[in-house]
Amino acid sequence: MALLPILAYPDPRLRTIAKPVQTVDTAIKTLIDDMFETMYDARGIGLAATQVDHHIQLIVMDLAKDGEPPAPQVFINPKVTPLSDNLVPYQEGCLSIPEVFDTVERPDRVRIEALDKDGQPFSIDADGLLAVCIQHEMDHLNGKLFVDYLSTLKQTRAKDKVKKVLKARQKR
Repeated sequence: MALLPILAYPDPRLRTIAKPVQTVDTAIKTLIDDMFETMYDARGIGLAATQVDHHIQLIVMDLAKDGEPPAPQVFINPKVTPLSDNLVPYQEGCLSIPEVFDTVERPDRVRIEALDKDGQPFSIDADGLLAVCIQHEMDHLNGKLFVDYLSTLKQTRAKDKVKKVLKARQKR
């Protein structure tokens, strides 16, 4: 397994539209393992392949709380359908936009259809954190970031903060 570099906002590669995975083969399974290792190392709960410069429809997540055993989830070629018109505000952050958090409103219930890590189709209805997280990661696959939902002023502040955070990390 290997740690992958995470693209940082405003890198234009984060705007790339992901293509469907054609075959769940050894290379995809290795990428899944590497994405989990990268996500865990960065202390995240979700990671889209776009964020690690692989522009395919692949998302990994683990929503287990601290102290709980890991609960890794894989979504290949996911499709998300809102099941409600009710929008709920949720504080979001992103590994590609380090140390920036803000509130985004999203549908509170969704249906997720995808392939699992073995290429088997599945479908689940989700609410709460899973619903928010899958929608956030789906945005990545569509070249969209959570800051796109914010005002221009907040987007500028996010860019400035990311530059400062990355500069401080380089000095370490």
